Amino acid sequence: MNAPIPSQTLAANEPQFNERGLMDARIPPEAEIQAGMMQQPGQSFAEWMESRVARKSTRRYDWDALKFQADYDPKYRRAQMRYVGTGGTGVAKDMNTVPSAHFTFSTMVIPAGNIGPSHIHYDVEEIFFVMRGQMKVVCEKDGQKWEAVIGERDLISVPPGVYREEHNIGDEDALMCVMLGSPKPITPTYPPDSPLAKIKR
Repeated sequence: MNAPIPSQTLAANEPQFNERGLMDARIPPEAEIQAGMMQQPGQSFAEWMESRVARKSTRRYDWDALKFQADYDPKYRRAQMRYVGTGGTGVAKDMNTVPSAHFTFSTMVIPAGNIGPSHIHYDVEEIFFVMRGQMKVVCEKDGQKWEAVIGERDLISVPPGVYREEHNIGDEDALMCVMLGSPKPITPTYPPDSPLAKIKR
């Protein structure tokens, strides 16, 4: 068996696995995940089930989750509303979500003409489901580029290791559901030549 490569010698976007084959050691073992989803001692059935509900009336759109991108260029301005877990935006302090066990779920508002910049998740697939509007999705891997327009009730599942960007090509705000296939996705990275790759969050 090969010895692990010290993390400081890996390229910035090089995937890193731990002893369980996961890319993020913060993800607990499956037994802990399952135990965390069960009714807790002293918790009534009603309390347990209510803890699994995320009502729109108790959510708000977070325009600050990706503010560092919008501060660089206003075309990147968009907002996240979190339901299950905190997603891939790096907002870990939101406790007003259903605990995430195997995936995250949020909605995203993208104003007309705005862009979700090119980024990559090495650890998870990412799903975009358009609820309103028209989005052009551009994917790239190893110098190959692919794009498609997805509209209302269309879905794309972007595999790990593929760059993706989303453009609102419509005249109104677009609304998408976004799912990531991990309870705690690793914060995505940007192409090395992207100015966002050099910005501190």
